[in-house]
Amino acid sequence: MFQDNDYGKPISEKLSATLRRNATKNDFANIASRSNISFSTIRDVVYRTNSLTKSNSKAIKMLTRTAFKNSISQKIEVENDTVFFDETLNT
Repeated sequence: MFQDNDYGKPISEKLSATLRRNATKNDFANIASRSNISFSTIRDVVYRTNSLTKSNSKAIKMLTRTAFKNSISQKIEVENDTVFFDETLNT
């Protein structure tokens, strides 16, 4: 997922925005406990105030997988909400 030239600098703005949109504070906390990378380090990397390192990249990869799963769940919820609104407004 990350190349050697990604380390030592902030993650991309696109990745940052996508992670912020699709990961919760609880996700950050769960990954912090599973990865042994602090919540604050994960948060700082996501918000681009700390650089990506080989060490903290493990947590960012885990967070990316979680955010991806969350985005799929949100998509399904939105589709269900759309059907509900369509049925409600057209009755």
